[in-house]
Amino acid sequence: MTASTLEKPRLDGPGSGLGGNWRVIVLNDNHNTFEGVAAALAGIVPGITLAQGKAIADKIHNTGQAIVWTGDKELAEHYWEQLKGAGLTMAPLERG
Repeated sequence: MTASTLEKPRLDGPGSGLGGNWRVIVLNDNHNTFEGVAAALAGIVPGITLAQGKAIADKIHNTGQAIVWTGDKELAEHYWEQLKGAGLTMAPLERG
C-alpha cells in the first residue's frame, strides 16, 4: 500500500500573503464627531481632503462604515494603526 499526498492547487502566487489589496474600514461610533473623523482622515490618509473626509464621515454615519483606503498590506496596517491611534473605531483589515 502506497501513501499519496493530495496537493491542493495554489490560488495565489508565491509570497502573495502580503500582496493584493487590503481594505482599511472605519466604523460608526457614538464618540467621534464628523469634524474629528474628517480631520483624522485628511491628516492621515494621503489624497483625502477635509471636504472629502466630511463626505466619508457622513457615509460612515449613514451606513455604519466606509472603506477609507485600499492597497498593500503594509501600508494598510500603517494607516489602520494611525487612524485607531487618532481614536477612530476600526474594523479588522480585510483582504479585498
